[in-house]
Amino acid sequence: MDPQKRIIINTAAQYGRTIINVCLSLYSTRLILSALGQSDYGIYSLIAGVVAMLSFVTNALVITTQRFLSYSRDQFDAEKSRMVFGNSLLIHIGIGLALMMILLAIMNPAIAHLNIDSSRIDAARWVFVVVVMMMALSFWIAPFRATFIAHENIVYISIVDVLDGVLKLCLAIWLTYMMDVDRLIVYALIMLGIMGFNLLVFSIGGFVKFKECHWPRLKEWDSSFMKEMAGFAGWTTYSMGCVLLRTQGFSVVLNHFFGTIVNAAYGVAQQVFGAINFIAQSVVNAMSPQIVSQEGQGNREQMICMSESLSKFATMLIAVAVIPIIAEMPSLLKLWLGQVPPYSVLLCRCILLAAMIDQLTCGLNVANQAVGKIRKFSLWVNTTKLLTLPIAYIGLVMGLPMQFAVTCFVGIEFLCAMIRIPLLKESAHISIKHYIKSVFIPVIEVLVIPIVFAWGLISFVNMEGRMWLSIPLIAIVCLICVYVLGLTQSEKEYMKILLKIK
Repeated sequence: MDPQKRIIINTAAQYGRTIINVCLSLYSTRLILSALGQSDYGIYSLIAGVVAMLSFVTNALVITTQRFLSYSRDQFDAEKSRMVFGNSLLIHIGIGLALMMILLAIMNPAIAHLNIDSSRIDAARWVFVVVVMMMALSFWIAPFRATFIAHENIVYISIVDVLDGVLKLCLAIWLTYMMDVDRLIVYALIMLGIMGFNLLVFSIGGFVKFKECHWPRLKEWDSSFMKEMAGFAGWTTYSMGCVLLRTQGFSVVLNHFFGTIVNAAYGVAQQVFGAINFIAQSVVNAMSPQIVSQEGQGNREQMICMSESLSKFATMLIAVAVIPIIAEMPSLLKLWLGQVPPYSVLLCRCILLAAMIDQLTCGLNVANQAVGKIRKFSLWVNTTKLLTLPIAYIGLVMGLPMQFAVTCFVGIEFLCAMIRIPLLKESAHISIKHYIKSVFIPVIEVLVIPIVFAWGLISFVNMEGRMWLSIPLIAIVCLICVYVLGLTQSEKEYMKILLKIK
């Protein structure tokens, strides 16, 4: 299949998966909350949330495995691909078992420190054991999932994820009809069964489809490769940890100065960000395997070209959603929440702006993973994100307003995005002048007209239900600008071929 066509198909598959799963999840949550009650649902969410803090380790390992598999596969080295998968699976099995034993060993003191009613302590222990086993299964799924990503088979992943959502909805419906059982324990056990189903489907699919997938043997252990892979995974984990610490730490800083009401606003902002961020991540997930593949084949120039395209497309696509949402944020939050927590509009706008800024150089992040020199990149880019916390804290101690803290958040995000450019010039020899010409200038040209149009519409049109008119109009103006100003002539011609426009 044509690589560009595969990117479009994979992106569409992820869009469809996300939309379907969001709808299924919203309805499932409502049913489960009704079936379990607020107290039991809170117990499950609390315990699952504590264990879920380790999920960024799983994500880092998926990225690491996918990078090495893509790299070796496109060096046309079948034996190396088998070695990469075998060693990766051994690592994931080992880490999963080790974390499971550690967490089970501290189960009783951990539960004792949680504020849980004494009558539900035994049920909480059951849930803890089950959630820890689910975490271990997620580690064991990771190498198979990474293999599908490396082979750019995003459609299979999307189908399995939708099936996962459907099964959880069926569980929620069934749970409402169950009588004379501890629904919390039953819910946890069936969730474990669904995770086991995911492992079964991904592993069987991997064994059938891909030659490198096999049960590993200890004699395949390669200490030199393991050292390289562990270094890559370690710095990837460090990067994700910095982002997580910045996100949660900013919440703590806001809580210290403004109380829980602002935390509610920040929580709303994070939910809005999560709903929008899937747009950019869909493009990143669809294009990143091909970027790594080009580097594996020695096509450095093509790899850089694709990473520049990724930055441009991701920024423009997220802008189509972000600009109209930012413009009508007060009305949208009022419609969604009814009573809008103070500062919600400010926080939502700033976090979405920061997300759009981050996309300006997101392709360089993938390019750095392809090159494999991530230590310096991780230290400079992701450690810099942590500067948000002390700067915001010092400013608020000095009596500066909330606006200073959120401006600091956006400013540091912009600084991190710009730091990526000289770092990639050093490691991959990208041309800063060419990057500005091929990414920054088209993006700026695309953004100017929709922003001015949105400002004019919001400033001069004051009518009931305006957002139902303004949001689609602004989005349409964005899309027109993307096509007319953001795409090169060759990209326009390719779009016409895909859409079968004569």
